[in-house]
Amino acid sequence: MKNKFLTSIFSLSVLALVGCTDLEESVIDESLDAQTTTPVESFIAPAYGPLSDAFTHTKNYGLQLISSDQAILPPRGSGNDWYDGGKYIELHQHTTTTTNVVVQQTWDAIRLMLSRTVTAIEKLQPLAATNPNAAKAVAEMRALRAYYNMLMLDYWGIAFKKDNTGQNSEVLRRQEAVSYIESEFLAVVNDLDNTKGPGRVSQAAVNGFLAQLYLNAAVYRNPYGTPSFAAGDMDKVIEYTNKVINSGLFSLSAEYFAIFDDNNHSNKELIFAIDQRQDLNTSHNRLGYWSLSGSQYPLAAFPKANGTDGPAITSDFYKTWVQAYGSTDPAQADARFYKENFSVPSNLQDLTGVTPANDGNHYFLVNGATYEINRGIQRGVQWGLRNASNGQPFQTLNGQYKIYPIIEQRNGFVSYVNHTLDIDLENPNNKDYTDGYRVSKYQFSRTSDTGRNRGNADIVLLRLADIYLMRAEAQLRKGNAGAALADVNLVRASRTARPNVTPPALTVMNLDLLYRERGFEFYWEYSRRTDMIRFGHYEDAYTSKTNTDVRKRLFPIPQSTIDGASSVPGYLVQNEGY
Repeated sequence: MKNKFLTSIFSLSVLALVGCTDLEESVIDESLDAQTTTPVESFIAPAYGPLSDAFTHTKNYGLQLISSDQAILPPRGSGNDWYDGGKYIELHQHTTTTTNVVVQQTWDAIRLMLSRTVTAIEKLQPLAATNPNAAKAVAEMRALRAYYNMLMLDYWGIAFKKDNTGQNSEVLRRQEAVSYIESEFLAVVNDLDNTKGPGRVSQAAVNGFLAQLYLNAAVYRNPYGTPSFAAGDMDKVIEYTNKVINSGLFSLSAEYFAIFDDNNHSNKELIFAIDQRQDLNTSHNRLGYWSLSGSQYPLAAFPKANGTDGPAITSDFYKTWVQAYGSTDPAQADARFYKENFSVPSNLQDLTGVTPANDGNHYFLVNGATYEINRGIQRGVQWGLRNASNGQPFQTLNGQYKIYPIIEQRNGFVSYVNHTLDIDLENPNNKDYTDGYRVSKYQFSRTSDTGRNRGNADIVLLRLADIYLMRAEAQLRKGNAGAALADVNLVRASRTARPNVTPPALTVMNLDLLYRERGFEFYWEYSRRTDMIRFGHYEDAYTSKTNTDVRKRLFPIPQSTIDGASSVPGYLVQNEGY
């Protein structure tokens, strides 16, 4: 049954969100700069504006990442830092409640974006009959609305059908939701082009979204059951991934980490991304700083720009790399695991007998203008810039910067930052700030004076490697392992910027290997939870998580939303298990 979701409830939710997050109707593309005054562009801008905020660590990024087997965020130190009411513990252990703040804020953020697409469509449609740009903008906003609805369907099993601000929204689930989103994408895909860069929805992006929709359709139709992947759906995945590949507009990046650099807007692997360039000063560096040690200062220019000792990778995920490469360190085997931007001289690597109290001469020098921390999965003792306290100048010698083993000074003790593998939620003594291997996938923005703000890197939401691996999965589910293997190896072989660590070709392909490969290629992006559900691993036991309830595949509808419209019986039913 289709339920009616009251317009007034949406309005209340949006007003509450704007009040607490200071969201502005930001402009995010070169064709939508701050001087834009044309009505068409001014209507489009607000629909994109909240994207950057919605994909922060306290919203969509945290929701997707911490609920998976790739990341864990325990309380640190005395147990208070990052506890935050247990919101991240709930996400990781699949014990999420209907009042979880990360769930609530992500819901509000996506609802705001949906509301703004509806407003944009309503304002643009009267212009579309006589203005070709307005007609194309309507198509773009319908596609963006469908994408936002696909996020809602993936997270909460719901899509909202609403064509103007005067209507009540229809709440769609399962096949109705899939069909609606599919019809919206199909209705506009041929009206779009690929001229505006990855910060705007393009024809290629919609083709990619359609492939994602068909690949996950079996889950969306039956979110708590065992997915049955229809051959027709897989054929559609192949069809729409082929459209993107055959367009010739995109190419795989030879340097894997360049995909996540400050200047990645021009990287040809990006198909759709959140444009975070510095024009309006509204961007964030949360994906760059969240996991790093609080004693890590990646920028010589900014002595207040440090990490925050957030999440680490789980030992379970790390072990998949070890299993793949055996006795070879994955850092020496796979360009996606690690990139060494500086190396510690061999005569300094042994810290036996060296302590923070006697290491005054245990350093080497770097050029501050070019200094860059190492990327990827960070293990062991970390080296970097040193200052007396946050905000104080770094130590230098003759105009160069001293690089020391990083010191952790908290709770009355002083030690080196040594990232160890083991980290969990159970051990009360396992709350050291340095516990856990960390991830530095996105470049720490070279313009971020606090570490939290002014991110220049586009946040990647769809890239060419995913197109190839979606096609590989569809081929594999249809029984064509050879074609799947070819696509997987094509992606692996493309990372040639550091040829000594270009991943070697695989010789066989099956679903387990493809699932592992997706983990290597897309770790700490926005797809792991969805992949886990589709491949049947979301109920697996992994670090500090044992819950096997299939109903936790969907997040709860926030209790505030349920309460806000309780006067309309049956309008919106809470997801099962909450």
